Amino acid sequence: MSLFEEKNLSPMLISQMQEPFNDDKWIYELKLDGCRCIGYFDQTRTCLRNKRNMELLPKFPELKDLHRSVSERTVLDGELVVLRNGVPDFFELQRRTLLTDRFKIEMAAARHPASFVAYDCLCESSHSIMDQPLLVRKEALQSSVRENDLIAVSRYIPTDGIGLFRAADERELEGVVAKRASSLYYPGKRTKDWIKFKRMADEEFVVCGYIKKNSRTFSIILGKYHNGAYLYKGHVTLGVTKAAISQLRESGTMPFTAIPAGAGNENAVWVYPDQVCTVEYMPNTKNSLRQAVFKEFRTDMVPEDID
Repeated sequence: MSLFEEKNLSPMLISQMQEPFNDDKWIYELKLDGCRCIGYFDQTRTCLRNKRNMELLPKFPELKDLHRSVSERTVLDGELVVLRNGVPDFFELQRRTLLTDRFKIEMAAARHPASFVAYDCLCESSHSIMDQPLLVRKEALQSSVRENDLIAVSRYIPTDGIGLFRAADERELEGVVAKRASSLYYPGKRTKDWIKFKRMADEEFVVCGYIKKNSRTFSIILGKYHNGAYLYKGHVTLGVTKAAISQLRESGTMPFTAIPAGAGNENAVWVYPDQVCTVEYMPNTKNSLRQAVFKEFRTDMVPEDID
């Protein structure tokens, strides 16, 4: 059975995050804030599947006719995005993935239609080209897609990764992906041939409690100090160690005047709010802690500094 017929490809993964660089052996393209997926296109049907190989068209019916704009029996790697004011809105995309009512799905599709941005061509005319260099696959991608409002080909530039990252940062986009121009495609694998330059921010929070998820995994509950009270700001899990938790002193009293329902604090262990920590996260318009990572305690700061 061919790659096209099996329809079980996992996207190649991006390796580590690092500082932007310039190199004439690499190409650079914008990292879009959406849902990574593999698209299978034949003469009569479009099939879009996410990283878990789940079909996406039931949630995004407006994309059911993409095959009319793609060469027959082609497989593309790309990103599903919802644009608002010309910028990908991950929260609107995420909201749509949670809808189950058909009427609401159709209303959302009409109000904020999704689009598919293709990064790579993995198969053309049923033949895999994953063993071809990236630039060869980019040429195949360009010739396979007829762009319109619902499907586009990702643009890239050679050499100037630093310049593209600066442009992305100025426009508050997610970041940039650097790809070695000669790289082959390894489904489901994470290699150093693809690297991300991502916009991240550091911010200080008051440590107000923690949640033990299992013997090795903990979340720290974060807050801010404002006008003599503590305001709930969310959780961070990545980077939190058992050693970090051991530095906290249990109080048995919730320091917040209120916390949002359904935020997952039912098993919280409340601590004295006398520790400040730094959290790295991806800036966004919703003021939420996306992709948050605990970095360190700040012994040089007190909670009253964190307003």
